[in-house]
Amino acid sequence: MFQNFNATTTPETGGPRLAALRRVLKREGLAGFMVPRADAHQGEYVAASDLRLAWLTGFTGSAGFCIALQNKAGVFIDGRYRLQVMEQVDLAHFTPVPWPETKPGDWLVEQLPAGGVIGFDPWLHTLKEIEMLEKRLTGTGISLRRCENLVDQIWADRPAPPTNLMVAYPSEIAGKTHDDKRKELAKSLKIEGHSAAVLTLPDSIAWLLNTRGTDLGQTPVALAFALLSDDGHVTLFIDPAKVDDTLRAHLGNAVSVARPDAFGPALDQLQGTVRVDADSAAIWVSDRLQGAGIKVANQRDPAVLPKACKNPNEIAGTRAAHLRDGAAMAEFLAWLAGLGADPQVMEIDVAQKLEGFRAASGHLRNISFDTICGSGPNGAIVHYRVNEDSNRRIATGDILLVDSGAQYLDGTTDITRTMAIGPPPPEAVRAFTLVLKGMIAISKQRFPKGLAGRDLDALARAALWQNGMDYDHGTGHGVGVFLSVHEGPQRISKVSHEPLQAGMILSNEPGYYREGAFGIRIENLIVVQDAPALGDNRKMLQFETLTWAPIDRNLIDLALLDDVERQWLNRYHAETMSKIAPLCSDATAQWLAKACAPL
Repeated sequence: MFQNFNATTTPETGGPRLAALRRVLKREGLAGFMVPRADAHQGEYVAASDLRLAWLTGFTGSAGFCIALQNKAGVFIDGRYRLQVMEQVDLAHFTPVPWPETKPGDWLVEQLPAGGVIGFDPWLHTLKEIEMLEKRLTGTGISLRRCENLVDQIWADRPAPPTNLMVAYPSEIAGKTHDDKRKELAKSLKIEGHSAAVLTLPDSIAWLLNTRGTDLGQTPVALAFALLSDDGHVTLFIDPAKVDDTLRAHLGNAVSVARPDAFGPALDQLQGTVRVDADSAAIWVSDRLQGAGIKVANQRDPAVLPKACKNPNEIAGTRAAHLRDGAAMAEFLAWLAGLGADPQVMEIDVAQKLEGFRAASGHLRNISFDTICGSGPNGAIVHYRVNEDSNRRIATGDILLVDSGAQYLDGTTDITRTMAIGPPPPEAVRAFTLVLKGMIAISKQRFPKGLAGRDLDALARAALWQNGMDYDHGTGHGVGVFLSVHEGPQRISKVSHEPLQAGMILSNEPGYYREGAFGIRIENLIVVQDAPALGDNRKMLQFETLTWAPIDRNLIDLALLDDVERQWLNRYHAETMSKIAPLCSDATAQWLAKACAPL
């Protein structure tokens, strides 16, 4: 099994570890130290050796940070983790802080009225992040100081960094050779007048060089840094243990391989204007370049947008992966339905069974994230991760939320289905139907080119808003192709300004969560496509659905759906039956026919 269910943290360790950190703060003459979730690559997923926030506080969410002061330690978390953090940290020592509603600068000013020096590791914070914080702190008497990582000084049993091989990725699935990709990005650098670009995001490097890895497990990348020159040459800074002769042959002569400790000296030798992404590169990079007198252009990583706009080969592979995954989901849902109203299984049993159905395809490389399998009140924890301690028996009347995904060589999947276990409570049926209306609204929407995710987000929430309800997470995130299940820059979110473009893959996942009772989310992946001409022939876009799995009819209040919504759902179920049934066992195909019958 790819997922283990051990509890990786416990609140009891937080107090002693915080006390040890405060002793170091006192020794260093610091009023506090910032502990982010991020690693030196600023990705969402990090290796065990970089889980400093979880080690110190016990909080294991994928976003957030801690500011540890001598008399208070704030753990900053967004709406997805408001319930989770209360269970994972020792509230006698750590204070949850709602973020981004509360900005770190405002919090520091409130906590340190007499001023003080806050330390931070320049490898773990971006230029943009530090500049914004310094601007807020100007004139307050509070200052920031670059320093060695203080958590590392007290983390005696810190795991070693991963040293797994970087491997070649087939160009026929990638749709382009890495030679073509390097030349295209080099051309864009020349147009901008940039002599080189610093690449710090592992998935950008993986996309550019047509490589993958297992350093982050569920996100198939190898941790490395790279420099892309305006002539198309790349220098890859990577642990030699990750490189073998097969990889060197794949990379060819236009890609040089160097040790990680050569990265800084290589930055010192650059000429001209060097492109650095202020949103994702560690401030250490800008510090080093500026220290060498090199001009820095703070512009987006040149691989980010080309990676987000999938080519026809990548989309074809992703479609195939979703058909394979849809068959596994159908087998799983049929199995679950066959258990009846009193299934006599635990949450871990459900997660393991689903992984088993995916593995049976023979194509599963990994899951794309730890399966979220929350029954009853656990479902209300948006990013709930079941472990041996929290494992709950699924009972009659529960609402079961299962958010899961898979990594196949030809595509990455992410799907959420919410199921009724026995007769569902009326309030859950109403909420589910309102969420479904939002998911359908996004799925069927045409929209003009140039619109961003923020322009569409309200469509998913409108039915909930009309009933005084909402959810505290974005409606959709970008998804890679055998890469990260959470990929930027595309999003469907109140705060997303990135124009949507053809080829971008996104999730469509509105939800509703009632604390202590149930959670509801319905998620399909969609890909942006050019829309056929209509009306006055304005250039428009639309979404193609990639995910095929039935939606629980027992949770739908037909009276709340209009005719267009019913027609959409009937078409969706008919296509699900047509595409998925031939890939399933006979028993599951029979169950699928009933699950996909017209409303």
